[in-house]
Amino acid sequence: MARNTSTSKSSLSKAQVKAQLIDSQDRFIASWGRMGSVWGISRTMAEVHALLYITGTPMCTDEIMDRLGVSRGNVSMSVRSLLEWAVIEKVRLTGDRKEYYQAEQDVWSMLRAIARERIKREVDPLLNALDDIGELAPQLGTHAPEDIKALHKRLDEVRDGFELITTLAHKFTGPRGAGLQTAAKLLAKAPVGRSKKHSPQSKRKATHKSTRGGTP
Repeated sequence: MARNTSTSKSSLSKAQVKAQLIDSQDRFIASWGRMGSVWGISRTMAEVHALLYITGTPMCTDEIMDRLGVSRGNVSMSVRSLLEWAVIEKVRLTGDRKEYYQAEQDVWSMLRAIARERIKREVDPLLNALDDIGELAPQLGTHAPEDIKALHKRLDEVRDGFELITTLAHKFTGPRGAGLQTAAKLLAKAPVGRSKKHSPQSKRKATHKSTRGGTP
């Protein structure tokens, strides 16, 4: 049975293999786009990033437009934002005057850049707002009512919590920080999250054990 499966796979034409490749890429792009929407990021921006990442090749504006079926204006805005996020960069191809864009291929560098940008856009404004609220709120005094004390206590606790998270994030995501990957490995003392039962590696291990006939 395994031999027949192998034969059928090897008999696929180059066109069929190419179609499967593009289908896999398109599925990734769609999933990344949906995730971007949840984050509050433009879906097109997320899809442009996903396309450049999953293909791993530099692409010009025209190529991105053709692949995603979006307008030049949308691609231009998305590329500009992605450059600001530092998850893609401009590249030049020899003998070609067009501007090409290439995505960061190191996953951890990419995640660090995304984390830094989200902190700058989401957490920092919240901390500034908390400072303003604290200044505008009734000030504490020797005989301040309990509800005023409780208000400042809650504001301080939220501010302290987010400032701690921000400090740690800057240490782990900064260019000279300890590294997000190192932090993740240290925190992940036990395997958690999604099951890996469908991964090719786990399947190979299971097959190897069954052929040996030994105990796990």
